[in-house]
Amino acid sequence: MEKENGEKWKFQGNKGLNTTSVSVRGVYNMLMDSINNNDNNKTLIRLCRVDPTDNPLFRTTPVAHEAVAAAAQSFNFNCYPPTVGLPDAKRAIANYLSSDLPYQLSPEDVFLTVGGTQAIDIILPVLARPGANILLPRPGYPQYDSRAACCQLEVRYFDLLPQKGWEVDLDSLEAMTDDNTVAMVLINPSNPCGNVFTYQHLEKVAETAKKLGICVISDEVYAHVAFGNNPFVPMGVFSSIVPVITIGSLSKRWLVPGWRTGWIATCDPNKIFQKTGIVRNIISYLEITSDPLTFMQAAVPQILEKTKAEFHLKNLNMMREAADIFDDVCKEIPCLTCPHKPEGAMAAMVEINFSQVKGIIDDVDFCVKLAKEESVILLPGMRYCWTKELASD
Repeated sequence: MEKENGEKWKFQGNKGLNTTSVSVRGVYNMLMDSINNNDNNKTLIRLCRVDPTDNPLFRTTPVAHEAVAAAAQSFNFNCYPPTVGLPDAKRAIANYLSSDLPYQLSPEDVFLTVGGTQAIDIILPVLARPGANILLPRPGYPQYDSRAACCQLEVRYFDLLPQKGWEVDLDSLEAMTDDNTVAMVLINPSNPCGNVFTYQHLEKVAETAKKLGICVISDEVYAHVAFGNNPFVPMGVFSSIVPVITIGSLSKRWLVPGWRTGWIATCDPNKIFQKTGIVRNIISYLEITSDPLTFMQAAVPQILEKTKAEFHLKNLNMMREAADIFDDVCKEIPCLTCPHKPEGAMAAMVEINFSQVKGIIDDVDFCVKLAKEESVILLPGMRYCWTKELASD
């Protein structure tokens, strides 16, 4: 890089880190800029961040506030936490997850993280090696693409089928796999599709992954946020078939995304992750990264163990009502089609018929103009259906 006087600097920005085009935050910031640079005085409506705290009806349980306050005011948790997390927090999470599993997780199977995002940021580098590739769902969550690019892990995509309730296209999954494929990612309940996978389909996915010799990264940040016909089933139920890395968080079910408290759980009764060095690598990565706040970790046992079922039920009822209204309104708008009514998570995919919309080029153009004219922010679907071709746009 040349300086103004003709001299050359030996450094420049790493172009591989320029992942804004596949970042939810990057697109959100771009849309916010279009509003901030506009004279529109309409009330801002953010339907894109999947942040339940934007809605005043969604408030976490007092149990959570009390647990955090008690931990902070005790003065016992102003210290650095252990690398893998506080023992009591690990034990509480192991018990919480085990209540849905056919076996008991141990505290040693759980690792505390700074939200679900850091869990992704840890797991992908742990699995990365020269020439390795990972299978991501399309549509999927862009954080996986971004992190894979940073650790030089090749990304390949398998399709989710909207006409089948966003089930995994197992033929597509197998076609993308070769000897260098290390893992597949499954998001359940799904962000951005809003579906909840059935027990039967998850079992087929597990059998397919076993045949391919790959592990499953099960992103369950929206675990139990299921309000349709399909109950939530954790992928760990099938970990005797295939080893599963579960990513979880307090963020969505407890409506506290800003608290940044998540976890990684190795659901692996056959100890395959131990034998292959994955557990050791997770710990090694945790040794060089940031820890979740110690007092937040200390609050986890009380939050998980004392939250009443009525709190979760109330929230699910509100989400179900919102999904019903959303689906009904979509049916009334000729240019919009929702291929599958949302039944979980806090998102949905909608198809736009551009032949019925004047002056709109594509979904990005639609979202930019909607933000400028109405101060309503949606995320363009192409950012969730990432392909190499889109990267050049």
